[in-house]
Amino acid sequence: MAARELPSFEIVLRSLNSDVPTYVTFVNQCGYDARAWWLNFTGNPVSYGDIKPRTRMRMKTYRSHPWVFRASENGAKLLANMKEIYFPELNDIQDGYPVYLEVKITSPVYSLQDYCIMLVQKLVKKKDFDKLDIPQSLKKDLKEFPNLQKELRDLNRVLHAIN
Repeated sequence: MAARELPSFEIVLRSLNSDVPTYVTFVNQCGYDARAWWLNFTGNPVSYGDIKPRTRMRMKTYRSHPWVFRASENGAKLLANMKEIYFPELNDIQDGYPVYLEVKITSPVYSLQDYCIMLVQKLVKKKDFDKLDIPQSLKKDLKEFPNLQKELRDLNRVLHAIN
């Protein structure tokens, strides 16, 4: 039997152009380092480094440039202005200079199960997951660490299906 191919689709989450500049200040309101990822013109994430807790990162970006944020330690999803994907907005101009838009980086509200899985992943070595006296379905969940590339592929599939 031949292997089944996944249907091809257009990458929806990507930077389109660099026509309209905008200026942002990413503010990490989490208690841990947040990694800023810009989605380039092919949809691949490009790291812009970590933002320490309670600090800021100022930058020039563009209206069509999407950004995502993840916890540096474990890759857990973070929100930018309460959204999973941040698209920069237009700036106001004051005395001829752009006003930097403040973008708050926060943690989402995780389910109790998700939070417990992240805690066990932090406290127990991967090789010892199978030794835990828990259901197989939870062991499977423990082995699935956050993966930005996979999450972006899944989001693109969903967005492609909607369009």
